[in-house]
Amino acid sequence: MGRRVVITGLGVVSPNGIGIPAFLDAIRQGISGIRYMPEFERLNFNCHVTGMPHFDMDELRAYLSDVTLNGLKAVGIGYGVKAALDAWTDSGSPVDTDEPRWETGCVFGSSVGEPEVVKRVITRVDAGEARKLGSRVVEQMMNSGVTAYISGRLALGNRVITNSAACATGTQAILMGYDYIKQGQAKRMLVGSTEHVDSYIFGTFDSMRVLARKFNHLPEKASRPMSATACGFVPGSGAGAMILEDLDFALERKANIYAELAGGATNSGGQRRGGTMTAPGSQGIIKCIADALADACVAPGSIDLVCGHLTATAADTLEIRNWARALDRHGDDLPLINSLKSMIGHCLSAAGSIESVAAVLQIVHGFVHPNINLEDPDPEILEVAAPEKLPVTMIEKEINTVAKANFGFGDVNTCLIFSKYNHNG
Repeated sequence: MGRRVVITGLGVVSPNGIGIPAFLDAIRQGISGIRYMPEFERLNFNCHVTGMPHFDMDELRAYLSDVTLNGLKAVGIGYGVKAALDAWTDSGSPVDTDEPRWETGCVFGSSVGEPEVVKRVITRVDAGEARKLGSRVVEQMMNSGVTAYISGRLALGNRVITNSAACATGTQAILMGYDYIKQGQAKRMLVGSTEHVDSYIFGTFDSMRVLARKFNHLPEKASRPMSATACGFVPGSGAGAMILEDLDFALERKANIYAELAGGATNSGGQRRGGTMTAPGSQGIIKCIADALADACVAPGSIDLVCGHLTATAADTLEIRNWARALDRHGDDLPLINSLKSMIGHCLSAAGSIESVAAVLQIVHGFVHPNINLEDPDPEILEVAAPEKLPVTMIEKEINTVAKANFGFGDVNTCLIFSKYNHNG
């Protein structure tokens, strides 16, 4: 069975809370982090709302020197550094060291380099002013900038990788870290993902006509997964991070253990049999869930909670049907199902990591967060799932095993199985 992998640290920058205490309180109470953006209306976007953290780069002063921070303009990197360093300190590990930590690596994902930084480069270069860009611009333009900042601050000496798989990026990063520990290639991995949706990224999705446009005057009502009145997704920004450790390594250093990552799987449907560039195919999703359960040695009937991808689009109905088929559970027999996107929107590359932090917190604290804005479940979803399986208020309940999945552009699927930590296995 190989090594057991446990979670010893958590960090989050979310539209509805920065830091674990604020985020935990928000998801328990069903507090939305979605707000109106006047700039998006000025730019003639169809959707004027987004999930945007109330974040100031000065929040990084606890971790970065003034010289480093004053030159850092990439907000997405800032989100990632904050979440990652918070998770690291939460794990009880010292930040400073003079030697590389050869046993510890990092997989932290993102989708694109910072468009605002790219814009500055293009403007300066086109004006013949490249020399005015300064020496810090390259590190913030490159997609791997976030892992470079994190690993450099913590002297991480094992694998340091920036992955990118669209909306499956966050859960895929966690799975990659898990695999390295499981295979004995690392003892500890800092994993997660980040995304900053500025007006340029937002505009590309708005042009696809897939964003919520009917609730611009009611931002907190705009993200409506599984709802009959869902009208598209709401882009969000933020970052999530966790520290994964080999169980023996964690026990040796007397670390606090939140939960166990029992297993997982990732695949692609190959953009065949219903899968496309922008929509996942059922065959790949069902196989991914089944493979994750097998890797975790968990029976489908043992899943207490499904933390779905569930974006508030037409794909929600198909996703619920896929869960029912993959678990061979229907109606009253389905696990409880929730979508964090109802509160924070769809944080793209950061979605999987933020939602995984929420999944672990529900195991640790024994609750199921609500699906806000679900006063009118889609009738087609109710053909598969009993209404009580889609909670609209927080439920206090012991949660032992959670299935968390995300599906990304390119027909990429990832599913993780989190479980309550039991020292005896």
